[in-house]
Amino acid sequence: MPRTDLKQQLVERFHEVNGDHPMTDADDAYVSAQFVALEELCVVQGREAYAVRRLMLERRLPLPGYLRSDDAEMVPADLFALADKAGGTDRLEAWFTAHWADPATGQAEWKAYLSGQYVCLHSVTPATIQRKEYLTAAIGAAANEPDTASAQWSERLHALIDELDALEPAFTAYDRLRFGGPTSRDTCIDAMRARYPRP
Repeated sequence: MPRTDLKQQLVERFHEVNGDHPMTDADDAYVSAQFVALEELCVVQGREAYAVRRLMLERRLPLPGYLRSDDAEMVPADLFALADKAGGTDRLEAWFTAHWADPATGQAEWKAYLSGQYVCLHSVTPATIQRKEYLTAAIGAAANEPDTASAQWSERLHALIDELDALEPAFTAYDRLRFGGPTSRDTCIDAMRARYPRP
């Protein structure tokens, strides 16, 4: 298959997963600061971009997190880190899903990982995915705790918010379009800090 066809197939797959939303200049600037173009990363890592695109299309590596306005496939700088840790792309799925006790949950998380939509984490690993899930659930449940508004409660809540803040990037307007609403930073960090300011 010609290499240009692989790139076009990857663009089409990206739009199937994320919808067809325009990237603004602000989106492009955010993405360029947070991510790296696939071809640039491959040069640094000594890899062939067409081979990486094939792995993405074969669902053995995650899709790009973003397509910049110039159609550059934007990926995290540590795109290959998990595969390297697992012993190669052939072993990645088994290594990744084994981090969840429930096989169905592991498969669901693997599918989410392959979508490339874990742009909600600075570093995407099973551990950070699990920690983010715990933190967002705990922050969401905090308002129902019996000691709400006490100093100890506020301290606990803000420790959770601060930890999530450290895990998550800022997001951009494009994310709110493709995810169909506010991000976890909007709801669990910014909104909760505004609603329950530190004493």
